[in-house]
Amino acid sequence: MKRFSAVLLAGFAALGASLSSAWANDSSAELAVGGLVFTKNSDVSIESEDLTISPSAVTVRYVFLNQSAMPVALTVAFPLPDIDLGDGTNVAFPTADPNNFVGFSTKVDGKAVNFTINQRAFVNGKDVTATLRGMNIPLLPIGAQQLKITELPQEVRERAVNAGLIQESGTNDKGEPLYEPVWTLKTSVVRQQTFPPGKPVTVEHRYRTSVGLSFDSVLRQGLRNKKAMESEVGRYKANYCVSDEFLKSLDKIAGADEANKAKILERRISYVLKTGANWAGPIKDFHLVVNTGQPDRLVSFCGEPTKISPTTFELRAKDFTPTQNLNILILGRK
Repeated sequence: MKRFSAVLLAGFAALGASLSSAWANDSSAELAVGGLVFTKNSDVSIESEDLTISPSAVTVRYVFLNQSAMPVALTVAFPLPDIDLGDGTNVAFPTADPNNFVGFSTKVDGKAVNFTINQRAFVNGKDVTATLRGMNIPLLPIGAQQLKITELPQEVRERAVNAGLIQESGTNDKGEPLYEPVWTLKTSVVRQQTFPPGKPVTVEHRYRTSVGLSFDSVLRQGLRNKKAMESEVGRYKANYCVSDEFLKSLDKIAGADEANKAKILERRISYVLKTGANWAGPIKDFHLVVNTGQPDRLVSFCGEPTKISPTTFELRAKDFTPTQNLNILILGRK
């Protein structure tokens, strides 16, 4: 059976795990049957967004402005990463909390505020949340809850298997079958927010980063020159805007051997920017800071960043309308 573990430091989705890393901009939303439906709002604009991303934490600070003459009350949602529990990969989470598994917190005008966490489970696009709850099966079986699946009564377990909710996954030391979940969990942080007319509202989010981690990289010279890797290398180049200069720098530290003698580690971080286009007009002042965490690490992401310290890269844009999401690639020996 897969083990879903919790760690107290930054969460790693080991070996390119199933966290889709859908870190997202705030977006106004309406609650609908089956989940959250994101909608445009023509009255509230994003005056500025300051986004800082590192392998240990993500912080984002927005300034919103209601441009209408009346208060605007919205249901605001911040999606957390989709988690595919059935992809056969071990996943580690930043915390053992099955609801707030990234340690999410939020402030409005400098004061901590409460929020609701909305979770739904899906199998092949079908919402199975109510079915799981009716069987007393946790939506995210981590920590102490991961044993509940193997401890289900036989009748309930058989119903769950027949419904396509769980499947056999090896045996224990006694030769007894083990079971694992196969659904995808969708999670959103939801709160009610009122924007007064003409008054800026500052909203700040902070959470621990989910990092895709691989103990090698297809971009190493010893791998990327292989014909079989051509498609995957092309995908990396497109997703992370990998330049020839980046590859030359990688070759200096990794060499040309097929084996990963330099012990290169690959970290991947994704952040959903496109929902920032749901507000009135573009983001007037966008500021991104990416911190690699170590000065000897290489980083690549789309845009034209400026290096402002040995570990930090900065990107600024005016009247910014996000058309694609942000994918960050970090390579290094540690």
